[in-house]
Amino acid sequence: MDISFNQLAPFVMMMGTLGIGGWVLTTWLRIKHGYPLDGAWGQAIYPKSSDETIERVKLLSTENAQLRAELGAIKDRLATVERIVTDDSHRLTQEIDALRLPKN
Repeated sequence: MDISFNQLAPFVMMMGTLGIGGWVLTTWLRIKHGYPLDGAWGQAIYPKSSDETIERVKLLSTENAQLRAELGAIKDRLATVERIVTDDSHRLTQEIDALRLPKN
């Protein structure tokens, strides 16, 4: 059983192409989902941690805390409005006002 290079070459090329395609797909998935990329020696390539990045994270964290506090205040105000609207005295006032309006 003699296998020549001409018979083996397409198989080798196909395996190489699949390997490269798999590497590209894996890299793309890691980037898409936010995983850090590693170099040949395990050093982080992306995302790089710099002073600018750390400062940006601090600013975003502060803004996030402010927005959460504002959202909490809005929820409290909405609960108060809902309580006023569903109160029986408010409903009674609406019914009295409806009776005062002239009917056409």
